[in-house]
Amino acid sequence: MLRLSKLTDYAVVLMAQLAREPGRLYASAELAETLGLPKPTVSKLLKMLVKSQLLVSRRGTQGGYQLAKAAHRITVSDLIAAIEGPVAMTECSLEDSQCDLISQCGVANNWQRVTLAVHQLLASVTLAQLAQTQPIKLPWIQIQTLTLHDVG
Repeated sequence: MLRLSKLTDYAVVLMAQLAREPGRLYASAELAETLGLPKPTVSKLLKMLVKSQLLVSRRGTQGGYQLAKAAHRITVSDLIAAIEGPVAMTECSLEDSQCDLISQCGVANNWQRVTLAVHQLLASVTLAQLAQTQPIKLPWIQIQTLTLHDVG
């Protein structure tokens, strides 16, 4: 199963909150309380997002955190990379792959194509879109509502 970590999920929730009021500075404790997340987790995420240049921090009594750029210029791919690292479906899909089987496995090229497609999809969805309450429209993909029975 492909799944993002809870830390990445929380980072997206945190960034969406900041995107809803882009000019406002948020204190770490305020974000933790508003989102119902543990303060240490929020602090860790804020540091990672600042390091990835997705957030800026301002020190002092009137300080806090805000987006480093407009929400429509931050993609889901950017958010995932900030917390998880580069998007790759398999080891051979990484730019600096360390896979010993790549020359004989016969599927590396296709996995790289799948990774590229996933990356393009994630890069096409912005933080601004995620922060909205209406469903995201992806014109080239037909998304259906599935039940666990359908995918199991």
